[in-house]
Amino acid sequence: MLTGLTLTEARAGLAARKFSARELAQAHLDAIGRLNTTLNAYITVLPEADVLASADAADARYAAGTAGIMDGLPIGVKDLFCTKGVRTTAASKMLADFVPSYESTVTANLLNAGAVFLGKTNLDEFAMGSANINSAFGPTTNPWKRTGDEATALVPGGSSGGSSAAVAAGMALAATGTDTGGSIRQPAAYCGIVGLKPTYGRCSRWGTIAFASSLDQAGPMTRSVADAGLMLEAMAGFDARDSTSSNRPVPEFHKAVGKSVKGLRVGIPAEYRAPGLPAEIVAMWEQGIAWLKAAGCEVVDVSLPHTRYGLTTYYIIAPAECSSNLARYDGVRFGLRKDAPSLDGVYEATRAAGFGQEVRNRILMGTYVLSAGYYDAYYLKAQKVRTLIKRDFENAFENVDVLLTPTAPSAAFAQGENMDDPVQMYLNDIFTVPASMAGVPALSVPVGLNDAGLPLGLQVIGRHFDEETVLSIGGALEAAAGFTHTPSIHAGAGA
Repeated sequence: MLTGLTLTEARAGLAARKFSARELAQAHLDAIGRLNTTLNAYITVLPEADVLASADAADARYAAGTAGIMDGLPIGVKDLFCTKGVRTTAASKMLADFVPSYESTVTANLLNAGAVFLGKTNLDEFAMGSANINSAFGPTTNPWKRTGDEATALVPGGSSGGSSAAVAAGMALAATGTDTGGSIRQPAAYCGIVGLKPTYGRCSRWGTIAFASSLDQAGPMTRSVADAGLMLEAMAGFDARDSTSSNRPVPEFHKAVGKSVKGLRVGIPAEYRAPGLPAEIVAMWEQGIAWLKAAGCEVVDVSLPHTRYGLTTYYIIAPAECSSNLARYDGVRFGLRKDAPSLDGVYEATRAAGFGQEVRNRILMGTYVLSAGYYDAYYLKAQKVRTLIKRDFENAFENVDVLLTPTAPSAAFAQGENMDDPVQMYLNDIFTVPASMAGVPALSVPVGLNDAGLPLGLQVIGRHFDEETVLSIGGALEAAAGFTHTPSIHAGAGA
């Protein structure tokens, strides 16, 4: 079944000429045609002729022996990455008709490596959300269902929910995501796939529509840990157009998977044992600890004392940066425009029509904390706490190689749940936000199902620019867990 392959398997099959890139692309286009009406994972699907032409070019490179590391592999692209000549919306009415004249660095790198783009995946508007229910193009539905409850639609997590749903359902071999406070890792956990947030600066942000510039980081969403390493190799690299891009060599990340983890020290942060943490999450965490011990790791307790301030700090800094970044959408230069008698009227009418409620909420929060009289009390203090959070991680990594935590405090919840309680919605990111605040790499790996038959993920957090150790530990967890489950809604169902 071509839609059930990993990137690594598909790459080997193409190299061995077991099937063609055209056949692989067509299988995924057919899957999108069958499932996208139900899941709404894609906002824009590329024309079939364009997709197959890219696949044919990949087949020619395989025949010539010049194939790149992603050649012929069909993937989805989160609709936050600008793609030349292809509509890029950020899931917002504000950019509903925006067609960039340039390619983001990440997508350009993937194209240069031979990837075949299938389309642009759905997300929370401007990447603001944890459930993919804030899209102007409608919510994405998780392909997983609770056991015995096929009627209830579940969220795929957010903001990269379209990418996670597409990969889990067999509508793409892999997909790009972006992670600001957990937006790769949390949806990966909800959909039973692998999600990697690289170190801040590992992947260029140039051409990626900004939410919170000091936090946003692109990363891969895949079916295996080795796939995440492979795709990151293609995505990463220095970019002089991004002042935060790190000028470091890009290792062969996928080769880290399968290496012995014997002797590595794994830290268990006391502060992540949050009060009220569901028993199923605790049990899965303890199982992960046991697996790593059996693989020869040394497990030690550590403390990240400022973790409890992570979520609060995040929801000061991220909205502040959002309010600044989104000021450019004023109806004058590009995007939606609503005419009015005065310039102020144009601004007001355009932004009222173009932005959804969650985006407006965050702009208002951000404007408030940056305003005169409140900047020192909120934003400046939050930046100081952020420094302490980063220092906690640096101190911990003097004694351990990685940290192991749950990815999310629950499995996927139903569409409509928590919608009237924004605080509860924000708490979905409680385990992912601290790593984003510190800028360290973090990986979510699916390790089992809960009693309702829904996937649960564990998170591996590592030192700055040490994705290789993170991937090695993630590979050990993956091997021990043997997670091969697929959702009830899948491209291969009935095939």
